[in-house]
Amino acid sequence: MDITRVSDIAQHDGQQVTVQGWVYNRTDKGKLTFLLVRDGSGFVQCVAFKGDLDETLFDRIRHIPQESSVVVTGTVRADKRAPGIPGGYEIGISDLQIVQAADEDYPMALKEHGVDFALDHRHLWMRMPSQWAILRVRATVISAIREWFDTNGYLNMDTPILTPAACEGTSTLFETPYFNEGMAYLAQSGQLYNEANIFAFGKVYAFGPTFRAEKSKTRRHLTEFWMVEPEVAFCDLDQLMDIEEQFVAHIVKRVLKDRRAELESLGRDISVLEKIEPPFPRISYDEAAEMLKQIRDETDDPEKKELLTFEWGMDFGSPHETELTNRFDKPVFVYGYPTQVKAFYMEPWPGRPEVCKSVDLLAPEGYGEIIGGSERISDHDLLLQRIKEHNLPREAFEWYLDLRRFGSVPHSGFGMGVERTVAWLCGTEHIRETIPFPRTIKRVYP
Repeated sequence: MDITRVSDIAQHDGQQVTVQGWVYNRTDKGKLTFLLVRDGSGFVQCVAFKGDLDETLFDRIRHIPQESSVVVTGTVRADKRAPGIPGGYEIGISDLQIVQAADEDYPMALKEHGVDFALDHRHLWMRMPSQWAILRVRATVISAIREWFDTNGYLNMDTPILTPAACEGTSTLFETPYFNEGMAYLAQSGQLYNEANIFAFGKVYAFGPTFRAEKSKTRRHLTEFWMVEPEVAFCDLDQLMDIEEQFVAHIVKRVLKDRRAELESLGRDISVLEKIEPPFPRISYDEAAEMLKQIRDETDDPEKKELLTFEWGMDFGSPHETELTNRFDKPVFVYGYPTQVKAFYMEPWPGRPEVCKSVDLLAPEGYGEIIGGSERISDHDLLLQRIKEHNLPREAFEWYLDLRRFGSVPHSGFGMGVERTVAWLCGTEHIRETIPFPRTIKRVYP
């Protein structure tokens, strides 16, 4: 039996096909029954006409429960009114086999569900068209990430998930006993290990799960998420921003090419994404601080004034990032953050030790930071000083200090969160919908 994927249905107009899938929805209209069938690659309308089918078969189709698994055979015909993803085609049913008739009490029936209920049933919620579309975009983002690095001279290096010390900060670590070695920690980042890798391979990237024990409840935070982290030898901050904008533009272009139907099904304004081409605007932290002061001074809304309270030396919160990005129709680089709000390993700005060579890439439309990066400290003594200032255990970083003793060079890197990027591209409000099984401070099930 030749099986046709729904995503390829347009190639079979006027032909008989067989599709394997599940009944997402059923609508009865007398002598006609409409099934919306999904097969993992798309959704297609299948039409059963009483006059064309055996009476027993038609009756079974009329009463088939939602999420029953089926094998549908019929003729493809173009119809602009036909719903589906991508839509525009339907199948006139000539035969249907029920592989398994689902239980009648399907929890995610087609009605409104609360967020907690939906997350408790995440294993079923992902079958919904919106969740299906978002996760398909995610898969393409991941593919595009690897594609860009693999074709631009980067080597994929796997870095440890269990580490002996913090990379970003000790207050955000998940810890676990590690045999007779004391405590180990779930990795916040693979960056430090990738810094070792570049001295062997020049340009590398790590890609995997990352863990942060922050007790944050915002729509931008998860306790487990996926991050890609390239590191480049002989690379300064300006070169790093060049890399980032080429990289992000490639991802957007690939998603528009391969997942336009999914974006349209989500109601995404695709014209916004079509503007994402290099170069991206670049502003300093100082300029951003002045912008925020001006925006705050110009507003008459006391609540907005309170939200935009800001002093030099603070990190940006979500309201600040939203206001900044509203001034641009592309992602915007903000560089030169205060040293005190960034990690210990960032190179100081020449002549301004209170500022470091750091950069965040903020997505437009209020989605905020999707990439954080920096030029790394390349001097041994300065790095040792920073480790002491941050009260980090020197013994855990001796290997990291070695990198500055044997062939140190200027080098830079960044981390991009997959889920935040997917949320921006899909136009979805909450990051928890951009990973198959989200982990938050109050959720570890299912």
